[in-house]
Amino acid sequence: MLAEEIIPGGKFTEPQLELLKMFSRKYPDKVWIEIKDILSSYFLEKATQEMDELFKQKNWGKEKVKEWANTHMRTHYDKND
Repeated sequence: MLAEEIIPGGKFTEPQLELLKMFSRKYPDKVWIEIKDILSSYFLEKATQEMDELFKQKNWGKEKVKEWANTHMRTHYDKND
């Protein structure tokens, strides 16, 4: 992965700098596992809230989920490529 993909323009944002400062200290592996779990839970909750809002706005229900479950959405790839 190129640095430009991670940091557009090659400069860190203030939140990125703050995280780098926080994580520059040596912590036991157990702490890193806990931090990753906390961050994962946070982003899972945010994604869930966004999906709930989308379902509410579009007036979707269980029928929409069943439709997605039975719809072939994968990209077809030619084996010769």
